[in-house]
Amino acid sequence: MKEPNLENKSELSETLSFVTDTLKTSLREINPWNNIKIMHTNIGQDILAGMVVAIIALPLALAFGVGSGLGAITGLWGAIAGGIIGGLFGGCKTGVSGPTGPKMAQLAMIMVGFRLASGEPDLSAAFAIIFFSGVILIGISLMGISKLIYFVPYSVVAGFMCGIGIIVMILEFDSFFGYPAPHSVMEGIYDIPNAIMHFKAQALMVSVPTLAILFIWPRIVKMVPKAEIIPAPLLALLTGTAIANMNGFDIEYIGTIPTGFPDLYWPDWSKFGDYLGPAAGLAGLAVFDSLLTCIVADNMTGTKHSSDRESFGQGLANCAAGLVGGLTTATATMRTVANIQSGGKTPLSSVVHGLVLLALVLGLGPYAEQIPMACLAAILFKVGIDILDYRILPVLHRLPLTDMIVFWTVLIITIVEDLLIAMAVGIVLAFFRFVLEVSRTYKSNLTYLEDDVAQDLLKDDMKQKVKILCPRGPMFFGAVKQLEDTYAAAESHDTLIINLKDVSMIDLSGAYALEDLVANAEKNNKNVLICSAPSHIMSVLKSVKVLDRVEQKNYFDVINDAVSMAKELSVNKVVCLK
Repeated sequence: MKEPNLENKSELSETLSFVTDTLKTSLREINPWNNIKIMHTNIGQDILAGMVVAIIALPLALAFGVGSGLGAITGLWGAIAGGIIGGLFGGCKTGVSGPTGPKMAQLAMIMVGFRLASGEPDLSAAFAIIFFSGVILIGISLMGISKLIYFVPYSVVAGFMCGIGIIVMILEFDSFFGYPAPHSVMEGIYDIPNAIMHFKAQALMVSVPTLAILFIWPRIVKMVPKAEIIPAPLLALLTGTAIANMNGFDIEYIGTIPTGFPDLYWPDWSKFGDYLGPAAGLAGLAVFDSLLTCIVADNMTGTKHSSDRESFGQGLANCAAGLVGGLTTATATMRTVANIQSGGKTPLSSVVHGLVLLALVLGLGPYAEQIPMACLAAILFKVGIDILDYRILPVLHRLPLTDMIVFWTVLIITIVEDLLIAMAVGIVLAFFRFVLEVSRTYKSNLTYLEDDVAQDLLKDDMKQKVKILCPRGPMFFGAVKQLEDTYAAAESHDTLIINLKDVSMIDLSGAYALEDLVANAEKNNKNVLICSAPSHIMSVLKSVKVLDRVEQKNYFDVINDAVSMAKELSVNKVVCLK
């Protein structure tokens, strides 16, 4: 009998060791103790913030449940699962999870293909898909691949989000004018002329004031700060409901809502293959939606989220939501921002928000039944408007041709076909654009180093006050994270010089990353000087208004002039940002 090959044994041992080490690292990363151990540090403010966020989440959860076609109660149970489970296990300390507009729109489109003979949505299929999306999210977190979302180019993101915003508005158009919601986006598009020409006046007497409040109330809050204790969605919900009920309008209402604890929906594993595609789509959007919100939270709090732990928390939250008959969840931007602004600093606020909603669910049924569908349609219509990307829309006509093609392709496919297909097509188009550009202009590896020539012009004491950032090569969507990390690691300084001499090309993601870097410097009272930008790079930056916040006198043709200005600014301690 032959002896086993020692080389094969060694390779097997190394493989097992690698798998074991990776698993140990992942388990440490997703350990909920990281969240639990800090929950006692801000108890008073966290409880208050959780209650405020629950008030904001209530009308949104009801609206998302109705908008998905699965019923208002599903939105509430999704918000409860997201708040409690997502808060305990998530990777963003101030993040608040629950149903979101993009995920509602995606689920509504998925359910077009899963209906009973009666035409009603198949709830068992819906909740099984949500559960399996949670399982996929857990797998994504354990494999440590959540961060891949950062490599999706901005033109794809913008087209995707604008497409989802339009979908939400299309799906709510009929209900806004007093008609039953369509079963699909295309049906909704065909119904628009009929809804406008044959509108129901009583429905508009509810939906129009509701929508008006959502637009006007935030402006009133700016003039009367104390008014902010009443969130706009809650005021809109109460106003629309009061108008309909006090006048006895003959329009569609939510109707009976189950009270008490929910029945459990155990997933049918034998149909996993049928549900895999839709579940993967929900999981992908959950990562995308959640991590975008986490970045917003990081910028507001100065903290750093854990991408893989956030995916793990969302995985457990979606598994829980699927089991209790709740809507699919993600980290929600509006609720997260409200949480931070209300003083929330730890996951306790998210948990409190979930517990408050749970208490409301157990006794809310009789009151929620009187909410008119036109009122919820108006709330969701505003959600659709808010989802649109207002960063890119004003400069859409000035985008580089390839970015414009990617944006419109993703937007159109999102609306008429499928969200997952749209994302895949957008990434493929962006990849080929990148390959084409790099094949023409790529000269060296992308590095970020202090310019040796310029540093020779600085005295030793000035080198601590002036930092020079020199991106080299293409500044594209794959370089954004490295650019952010490089500047974040920079030592304390008064003035930042961005030397664009060796940047061979820049896309929309790179341009906006540069804008974010300048904004971060402004926030910390740093001077920013731009120098040596090639004409084609400066043309892109100016066309999309990325560097409007930097004064014209802070642009220089050569590094020597920028260094001279930096010396003067550091000596005089002058901040020249707008």
